[in-house]
Amino acid sequence: MSGSVQTIERIMDLIANGEFASGQRLPSETELAAKFGLSRSSLREATSALVHLKVLEVRKGSGTYVSDLGPEVLMSGFGLVVDLAKSDTLLEIFEVRRLFEPVATAHAALKINDEQVEQLRRSLDLMYEASNVEDLIVLDYEFHEQIMAVTGNMTLCALMRGLSNKAIRARIWRGIYIGGVQSFTLEQHRRIVDALADRNPTLASAASTIHVTESERWIRSLIEDKQISINALHDHSVNLTEIETAE
Repeated sequence: MSGSVQTIERIMDLIANGEFASGQRLPSETELAAKFGLSRSSLREATSALVHLKVLEVRKGSGTYVSDLGPEVLMSGFGLVVDLAKSDTLLEIFEVRRLFEPVATAHAALKINDEQVEQLRRSLDLMYEASNVEDLIVLDYEFHEQIMAVTGNMTLCALMRGLSNKAIRARIWRGIYIGGVQSFTLEQHRRIVDALADRNPTLASAASTIHVTESERWIRSLIEDKQISINALHDHSVNLTEIETAE
């Protein structure tokens, strides 16, 4: 095992046992190198890796600190990994979404208030009015972010943000437009809102399950039928007016 990997593990252990607390400034590079019996270059590699993982943060002119260690910070790199997912892995990600998202939506149904329902309805109206795929991707992302936020569970929000980030949603919506099922997909969103408005967790879970499953089905069919490569779903040129729809 390399010295930098060992150092990463040791720093993580010190954070886990409380010796380095959230928000605390780390000792100087010289002190840490002496503490771990490592060269400064190995230590620098380790701290750089932990900065990329959001475990540490560098404050210019001040030093290196332990981050706030919140789930939204620690799991922010997860979305980057998901962005790079190949076809088979992307389908596995949808399987994971089917385990989490309906449960989270059901939980939201028990906690949502009237103002949050109205906010979702406004978001849905904007989705119906969208004239291009890029706007829909952003609006869809915000729509589901609002639902996750209702749960009040920041760890769940961070997890779902990684599993269904904007890059993933871009692939889904471009697949939907190629398949010509945008109206059907928007109707799924409406049913989710209606179930949340009724504060019905069973219906909310069912509506979310259908939505995630259908998104997965369209991506799977595109991949398996080789109608389009998964990389092509990153194409930013797709426009509503350029694709024949089946409304």
